[in-house]
Amino acid sequence: MKTDSQLKAEVTTELAWDAAINPVGIGVMVKNGVVTLSGHLDTFAEKHAVERAVRRVAGVRGIALELDVKLSAEHKRSDSEIAQVASSALRWSSLVPDERIKVEVENGWVTLTGEVDWSYQLTSAENSIRPLLGVRGLTNQVTIKPHVSSKNIGADITAALTRQAIRESQHIGIGVDGDVVTLKGKVHSLAERDAAIGAAFMARGVSRVVDKLEISA
Repeated sequence: MKTDSQLKAEVTTELAWDAAINPVGIGVMVKNGVVTLSGHLDTFAEKHAVERAVRRVAGVRGIALELDVKLSAEHKRSDSEIAQVASSALRWSSLVPDERIKVEVENGWVTLTGEVDWSYQLTSAENSIRPLLGVRGLTNQVTIKPHVSSKNIGADITAALTRQAIRESQHIGIGVDGDVVTLKGKVHSLAERDAAIGAAFMARGVSRVVDKLEISA
């Protein structure tokens, strides 16, 4: 098991290695395997890149993002400009049913609402918005329309966990309440937890995943 100092060194190196990140001004603290990042970033896309980078580091048990997006003058856009560009970005994506998603912007913060059929459409909508200039944050309130019975959802997720060779798949408990799935049990890493949550979200009819998984030391 890695020490906190080892994790801090590896996280710092990973941030510096990623070309999408300017690590200057990003503070890194690690306690009991939980990484806390603080500082200011130029874009919302960079904030997302920072989170992805930390998740790649083996041994990380949790992440706390205390990062603020402070836009430079050249990156600032009015809320109406952001709303127009965001709507166009959704419309130009072949993976997003843009006619079913509403965009609202307040002080650079984008909120998406509506209903889609699949989790990949929800994720694709987020990915279309993150890199846009002027965006300071994103709240995705889009829901997923249920398609199948609770019994089928649980069986589909169990099969996916096994198929994707998630080591602790047999020890992950799956609870289903309508279109909400709850995962319980222990996994070995943050990456393994992300994989389990991702597999649950891929099941048709799932609109929300409640994560109660624990990362074992």
